[in-house]
Amino acid sequence: MPTPILSEVKIAVFGHSSANPAGIAHLFGALVVSSTETECDLAIFTVNPADGIDQKTIDDWEALNDRLVPRLVLVTELDESESDFDDAVMLANRVFDKTVTPFLVLHNNDGTACALISMQDLSIIDYSVTPPQVIESDPDHKILVSEFQKEYLEEIEMMGENAFEAGLLFPAIPIWPDREIGVDIVRKYISRLAH
Repeated sequence: MPTPILSEVKIAVFGHSSANPAGIAHLFGALVVSSTETECDLAIFTVNPADGIDQKTIDDWEALNDRLVPRLVLVTELDESESDFDDAVMLANRVFDKTVTPFLVLHNNDGTACALISMQDLSIIDYSVTPPQVIESDPDHKILVSEFQKEYLEEIEMMGENAFEAGLLFPAIPIWPDREIGVDIVRKYISRLAH
């Protein structure tokens, strides 16, 4: 159920999911506005790695640069693509601005995404249980993501803690709405922009 705080945030949706902004609004409980001409508090750019990023979406991103609108890049449809989250982030970095990855995807033995690991503190959000549980990562995970964590923390330190709200830092988040993976993280970012 949407919270009153999130419903105060006006979101514009761009990319392959922009044809269904109501679905995005329902997912995150925020008020969706439809275009760059409309004042928004947050722009969400959805990226399907299999489809790439079209020129109109790139133009929409650039149109928001002068206004320093906070932006999130949501990487979707990962199960239906040969590409993965890293591929989508590299693409976004090439055609948008440099993004940061506050979370990376962890998979279970059959290759299905089941958890996200935080680059802030290396905790794991395990979505294979309901409700999702935050657990400590094991030493193997810490070693596996150590370089990614170092890069993320350096970027946050350089840009500052409020760089996202200032429209200067662009988090890329992997989401699987049907399994609620990443949805809670996006809601937390939206809540940072509530008036």
